[in-house]
Order: sequence, then structure tokens, then C-alpha cells
Amino acid sequence: MSALTPQDVREYSADASIAGRTDAQLQVDITRALQWIVTYTHNASAVNAPLPDTVRLAALLLAEQFAIAAAHPDVGLKSETLDDYSYTRAQSSGIDFDALQLGSLLDAYKVKQKNGNTELRLLVV
Repeated sequence: MSALTPQDVREYSADASIAGRTDAQLQVDITRALQWIVTYTHNASAVNAPLPDTVRLAALLLAEQFAIAAAHPDVGLKSETLDDYSYTRAQSSGIDFDALQLGSLLDAYKVKQKNGNTELRLLVV
């Protein structure tokens, strides 16, 4: 399957805010999605073109979510006002990665991480 394009994201998504995003903005969302997949799988070759169908689908789902989150930056914000003092803080990124169920699409491409243990051997003379 071919690489993911901004037009693919527009065609897939039912969210109206994505139609208003430029190709450059959607390309950033796609790049973020592919990097998320590399970080999740610890496998940079998983996102090499041509993308396997399951990786392409995961990238499409993620790119859509990144685009929606970027189009609605106020999602996940909490505002509070106390007398003459007010503040706003982010509660979350607005993306529920668990709900996307990406594990079923990407787990086959996961590379097992080494545990980072160091073995030291002493030579006594």
C-alpha cells in the first residue's frame, strides 16, 4: 500500500474541521502519527513505504485524531476563576489512544526492548 497522503485523511474523516486544514498541516499530523507508531513499536522499519495495511490504518486513525486535536485546541482545557485571578490548564491531549485500539494493529511490528542490564565480569589475576 502507498504512503499516507493528506487527501487520504480528508477522505477517511467525517469531522468537518479536517476539511479546513491545509495539506501542510495534515502532513504534520501524518508525520506525528508515523512517529507515534515508531515510538510505540520501537521499530522504525514499520513505517517504511510501502506501509503494511495495518500500519497504514493505524497511521490514518492517529493522523485524524492529531488533526482533530489541532483543530480544536480548547478540548481538554480547564479554566478556573477565583476573584480577580484566573488560570487555564490542560487536562489531557484530548486523544484517547486506548480507545483507538492500536495495539491490535501494531503489536505484530513491536520489537522487544532490551532490559538495559549491564553485565560486568571481573578478571582476578
